[in-house]
Order: sequence, then structure tokens, then C-alpha cells
Amino acid sequence: MKKRFNTIDGQTLMTMPLQPLEFVIENLLSNGLHVLAGSPKVGKSWLALWLAVTVSKGEAIWGNKVKQGDTLYLCFEDSQIRIQNRLFEITDEASAGVNFCTEQATLGGELEERIRTFVEEHPASVLIIIDTLQMICGSSTDNSYASDYSDLSVLKNIADELGIAILLIHHLRKENDNDPFNRISGTTGIQGAADSNFILSEDVRGSGQAKLYCVGRDIEYREISLKHNEENIWEVVSDSFQNKDVLLHDIVLLISDFMKDKNSYTGSPTELSTLLSVQSGDQISSRISSKYIRLNLDELRKRFIHADFKKSNGKRIISLSVMRDDSVDNQRTSPCALDNDPFDPVEVSRG
Repeated sequence: MKKRFNTIDGQTLMTMPLQPLEFVIENLLSNGLHVLAGSPKVGKSWLALWLAVTVSKGEAIWGNKVKQGDTLYLCFEDSQIRIQNRLFEITDEASAGVNFCTEQATLGGELEERIRTFVEEHPASVLIIIDTLQMICGSSTDNSYASDYSDLSVLKNIADELGIAILLIHHLRKENDNDPFNRISGTTGIQGAADSNFILSEDVRGSGQAKLYCVGRDIEYREISLKHNEENIWEVVSDSFQNKDVLLHDIVLLISDFMKDKNSYTGSPTELSTLLSVQSGDQISSRISSKYIRLNLDELRKRFIHADFKKSNGKRIISLSVMRDDSVDNQRTSPCALDNDPFDPVEVSRG
């Protein structure tokens, strides 16, 4: 039998109900593998500790919502007394959901098994921070791109498998570069294997003023100016991020308002986005409206609104229907399920 690639065509892919990417820190840190690099003593560990504590409490980080859950800080360069002293600096009370370990474990040794065991014993885990990358790499002398990529791919696969975020604390080279990401120590295999890379760089050494450069597969490029305050917490001074894709009016509220006097609606993405633009007063593209309807299927269903994406007479259409209370129990069990029939011949109509 001939071996073939397991392919999917674009038309089918765009009509499939897929689980949206989950973020531990909204618009910043998704499930997957991430690298936070900075110069020695710049404040990486303070930032890592604060992230672990804050996520475990479910508190917003720099105005971004977080997914509350258990966190693990593998502080391999510190002692328990040092971590305790730092905790007293940054918080009045630490959550029982934040966990610490100072016992070293290496890749290819016990690290992978210990991570899996921790998540098994803490099923609400969302974030594991490893401080530092160098401490888990063992004594290998292979400094090639392939070696770096292979090592980090092990951790990425674990993060993807367990549905968590793993954040690796790492160092920068001393040499300056116009591109801060070129200063990450090691080969570009480290950057390539990670889903996101973050660079913490002080404006002037010891000033407590720094910039966090952010780039990744699932986030847009972003620069966050930070100030190290008296409580040793990095607070935001300014943020270049502008979420161009997020509608000025929440898509769930917008669709709910749109459907309040209707039982159903069927039309093309362009027609629907035009109506939503008129309703909201903002210009909303058909691509953006379709994307965010898909990402919020569960929230829409909680408001008794069901969305279908189909093709009719060769054209894409979106159907919205209001599910009355007595019909909710008759809906399919999956709250994100779609009726996808790319060859539905039904004429486009409005209810």
C-alpha cells in the first residue's frame, strides 16, 4: 500500500469546529512552550515568582485576564529561604495553588516524569516555570541547532500533551544587537522550538526600568515598558499592544443584541458583518466576525444562540438560531458542535 500524507483541504478546515487556543495569560501566554530571557540579575526570577503567584490566585496580569489554576515554580538556582523571603516581598498571602521545588532534575533524566506526575497529582495545573534552562540541560557538549531544538521540543510536546504552559527562564548574550531576540544565549533552535519568546531588557543597568519584548506564533509582536516597584513587582508603564482583532463591542453581546428580535438569521459572512458594523458603529470585517463567532460558540450557546457555518450554492453562509429553553436539552451534547454540510443546497434566506 502506498504511503500518503494525511491531508485536509482548506474548505473543510475552515468549516471544522476546532477547540480554540487556550491562554494562561490572555493575549500573552498560551498553552505550550515559552522562553523568557534576560541578563543576569535583571529581575527575571522576581518576574517568574510573581507570575506563578498571581496566576494561582486568578488575578489579572498587566490588565490581562488569567486562567486560574495550580502553578509550579522549579527554582533550581534558589533555596527555600530565598523564595520565602521573596514571597514576603511581593504578596501578603500566597495561594496554596502555587508550588515550589528546588531539587534539580534534568532533561532526559527525571524532569519529564516529574512534570507529568505533578500534573497528574494537580489536575488543575496551568503553568510550570523552569528557572533556568541551563540547569536542566545536563552536561552535554553538543551546542548545535539540532540539539537545542530537540531538547526544547521534548518540553513543548509535554506542554501540548498536558494542556499547560511551560515557561523557561534563560540568559542573554553580553553582545548588543539591534534585534533583542538575537541575544538569546544558544542557537536559534531555542527560539524555533518555543511557541513564544520574551526578552526582559533594562534600559540602563540597575535603573529598574525595562522593556519586555514579546513575539510568538499565537501573539502579535508587543513591547511592554515595565518599572520595578518598591515591592519588587514589575508594573506596566506602557504597552504597545493593540488588539486589532477583538471587536470594540464584545462579539457575544453584539450577536445577542442582534438576535434579540429574531428567531433565526441566515446570510453570508459579508452580509452579517455589514449589519453588525451598522449596529455597533465600528467597521467589522467578515473575516473577523466569522473568526470570533467560532471562538465564542460556547458562550453564544449559553445565551441560547446556535451558529452554523455552511456552503450554499457555492457560497459560504452563517446561520444563527435562537434556542428556546425547552429545546436546549435536545441539542447535541457538545456545546461547540456545528452542523457542517459544505454541500447544503438550501437557498440563502433570512428568518
